[in-house]
Amino acid sequence: MPGEETDGDLAQRAAAGDRAAFATLAERHYDRVYALAWRWSGARVEAQDIAQDSMVKMATAMNGFRNDCAFATWAYRIAYTTAVDHIRARRRIVALEPARISALADGADSGTPENEMMGQELWRAVRALPDQQRDAVLLVYAQDLSHGEAAALMGCSEKTVSWHLHEARKRLRIILEAV
Repeated sequence: MPGEETDGDLAQRAAAGDRAAFATLAERHYDRVYALAWRWSGARVEAQDIAQDSMVKMATAMNGFRNDCAFATWAYRIAYTTAVDHIRARRRIVALEPARISALADGADSGTPENEMMGQELWRAVRALPDQQRDAVLLVYAQDLSHGEAAALMGCSEKTVSWHLHEARKRLRIILEAV
């Protein structure tokens, strides 16, 4: 929109203590932060908690934003770290029912409520992967980030992200074929 302030401008004002500028940034980026939180947690209430914690962390860290990267990247990094910390704190592994695994392996259409449920089971299986594999899958496939963007968020190389994705696919294939 013409005349609309950029995230960088708003971030500078927010870092200087302008609460309205931060509120605008939070409003612009909340949906994306919530989407990341939901993919990591799989539960609405937990996702809301993670998203809110992320926003609080962003507000308290605004004076540390150096404008050397896009605000969205900086905010996403905080949300990613908050989600990972939250999930590690609860450390719950979700077991898959054999009938759901078989249905997922058969690859039915995704337009029915049953298949939507199967998709949710698949995401639960992804959340049960080892941390780095889970993070790589969620960032690349659920959040549509490139391997490079995922690597930057995870603090590793693109090759490492690719390796984690490869290992995750192998594990998921074993889970899905075990039934």
